[in-house]
Amino acid sequence: MSFVLFRFIKDKRMRSTGTTIILLIATVLTAFGQDKEMDYIPRKQNPAYQNKSVDHSKFPELHKDFTSPQQVTNTCLSCHTERGMEVMKTAHWNWEREAHIEGRGVTYLGKQNLINNFCTGISGSEGTCTRCHIGYGYDDKSFDFSNQSNIDCLVCHDNSGTYTKAPGAAGYPYPQVDLSHAAQSVGYPKKNNCGVCHFYSAGGNNVKNGTLDKALLNTTRDVDVHMAKDGPDMACVECHITEKHQMKGKYYGVSSMNRDRATCAECHTEQPHDKSILNEHTLKVSCQTCHIPTYAKVNPTKINWDWSTATKLDENGKPYAIDNDEGHHSYLSIKGSFKWGSNLEPDYIWFNGTADHHLLPDKIQEVPVQINTLNGSYNDKQSKIWPVKIHTGKQPYDKKYNTLIQVKLWDKEKGKGALWKDFDWAAAAEAGMEYVGLPYSGEYGFIETEMTLPLSHMVSPADQSLSCTECHTREDSRLEGLSDFYMPGRDYNAAIDNGGVILIILSLVGVAVHAVIRIMSYRRRKKEIEPIK
Repeated sequence: MSFVLFRFIKDKRMRSTGTTIILLIATVLTAFGQDKEMDYIPRKQNPAYQNKSVDHSKFPELHKDFTSPQQVTNTCLSCHTERGMEVMKTAHWNWEREAHIEGRGVTYLGKQNLINNFCTGISGSEGTCTRCHIGYGYDDKSFDFSNQSNIDCLVCHDNSGTYTKAPGAAGYPYPQVDLSHAAQSVGYPKKNNCGVCHFYSAGGNNVKNGTLDKALLNTTRDVDVHMAKDGPDMACVECHITEKHQMKGKYYGVSSMNRDRATCAECHTEQPHDKSILNEHTLKVSCQTCHIPTYAKVNPTKINWDWSTATKLDENGKPYAIDNDEGHHSYLSIKGSFKWGSNLEPDYIWFNGTADHHLLPDKIQEVPVQINTLNGSYNDKQSKIWPVKIHTGKQPYDKKYNTLIQVKLWDKEKGKGALWKDFDWAAAAEAGMEYVGLPYSGEYGFIETEMTLPLSHMVSPADQSLSCTECHTREDSRLEGLSDFYMPGRDYNAAIDNGGVILIILSLVGVAVHAVIRIMSYRRRKKEIEPIK
């Protein structure tokens, strides 16, 4: 305890006497405050996940020589009769979700119609983007979402590790995949089932979020306490609880409402600490803020994507790539220039669980364009401080209509306007906007954009979480960007700081006066009871 007090007193960053006093009091409360018994569930699981799945290798129906993946699906549905209808109600299948957004009303938004500042969007390029769709044959906007036979059961339930979807195949697996072997191995989803899409979204490992990395398949506690091999070794579905194929959890690049979220409190409760002063922080500070001090711990993540440099060709008229010193692409002719980062400190925002999105028809109102806007403020009772990755980019927009452009990126053939085939921005912009049914002036440029992505994975051990002084400090505070509230140690307020000094002085004076009175009273009583000689 004396060491902690000495550290606060000697810390030159604590230049305000009143602030120092407040922090000393907080430190005493933290060290000696009355503990609350922890109500902690070490490993809460989906109840179904705790049971072993049936050994499907014993079913003769799955020993067929399947000639199409749809045959596997139909065989699955012959026993699991209601599962197809369940899947078709999910966002994983529809790539959109019904939501209410303030100022927009009821919306139907998702991957199939929203723009982003990574690969910009799937419209016009479904044939390759739907490698991460849980279906077969989603190669354009005419895809039939009501056909249960096109549900891909294996991508989530194959436990053999041999089932893989092919690039540019509209969600179909590689032809050489042994469908019978994969079907006989099915069980509850493992980390690699989820990771095949969520780790590699936006074109590569850990590109998008920064905490969803293939390293989580075989990691240690210092990277992630939940998924660590030397820890609980949890699977994704143990936190992302699923009922009737509806899975808890949100990706706020496409989500809008504060519902069906996977939260820390489901396992750790709303009072996770044994010190009351720490539990009080949870009213306005998310668990992730303190327990995810850095992200991109193992492999780097993209922090900037500049599309304006794409389409350059070498002296032979061929696309080319340039790698950085770590072996990651810093330039690709098909995608432009990239910047990467490792062991990054998050940015911090107020977030209440709701979001808005820039839609393709929306006029550009500010630069950088906010592709998604996470709502929240200090005065919002639902808001908490959250760590986020802010991905910056530069992407095409229509100079005349002042709108972002959906570019057609991919096609199997040249000459159809696909940027990755024809390397022609004008043709790709025209083809993309025609596909989504929006006007295009023929005048394009490039504009700065941002996406804000909350962080919830790569949770550090408690002894590696943020310390008090990383936020409560005058210089280089983690929360220096949140200036709409008073924080002891970071901010100076004459009334509060001087008031603190006065209170301490008055307290000391009171103690001294009380001591003097007690001494005088003691002497008086002693004199009264002295025997007369």
